[in-house]
Amino acid sequence: MNADQGLFVPLILGILEGLTEFLPVSSTGHLLLAGHFFGLSQPAAFIVLIQLGAILAVITVYFAKLGVLIRDALTGKAYAWRFALAVVLACLPAVIVGVLARDFIQQILYETPLVICITLLIGGIILLIVDRMPKKVRHDDIYSYPWHLALTIGLFQMLSLVPGVSRSGSTVVGAMLFGASKRSAAEFTFFIALPIMAGAFGYDLYKSRELIDLSLGLNIAIGFAASFVVGALVVKYLLDFVSRHGFAPFAWWRIIVGGAGLIAILAFGL
Repeated sequence: MNADQGLFVPLILGILEGLTEFLPVSSTGHLLLAGHFFGLSQPAAFIVLIQLGAILAVITVYFAKLGVLIRDALTGKAYAWRFALAVVLACLPAVIVGVLARDFIQQILYETPLVICITLLIGGIILLIVDRMPKKVRHDDIYSYPWHLALTIGLFQMLSLVPGVSRSGSTVVGAMLFGASKRSAAEFTFFIALPIMAGAFGYDLYKSRELIDLSLGLNIAIGFAASFVVGALVVKYLLDFVSRHGFAPFAWWRIIVGGAGLIAILAFGL
């Protein structure tokens, strides 16, 4: 990366992170493919650490709801504690496997664009099928999700540790397959993103502390700011979009990107 690209690359990657983090299209997969095919690359730590911007975007948009939840939990409201338990159960599997498999994920899977393209393509097909399946909605309120549904969503979220699968995509599919409405499935992914992404940020910041110099720190700051602004806009309007159009547009996007990437790799050796 030359000097002229110094600020351009983290800015573009930050925008891409903000656009894709909460869509079921895999933000990590898109960032890694942008590096592989277009030379818009940054260290693996950058990809994880700019997610802080997306975390703060959720907090900003959902500040009032989070405040009510915290207040009700402190005053002993049962629903708030049940919801907190559901969030913990949904996060636990991915946290455990993510810590144990961090090096393999970042050193092997992150460096294998063929895997990313395949998971984007297959995930898109699965998302399209699930979106169109006739389903009986049994859970439309995230605050009343039963513990077993939350744990099931957590097991699906564990699959998203493979780049290209998508954290929000895997949780949405898991939720809808077991009776959640499209809108509540998408909203629940916002809430479970907070501890997952905050934990990944803190853990990777600690593990990469010796690799972060002034130049990388500046790039992370730029990527963080861009992902925050764009991510806030996505979070604000996503639920209404999903309510009207479902997840099919995102499924087709995954299929197009994954298919194009596979053709580029297998046919042209890119």
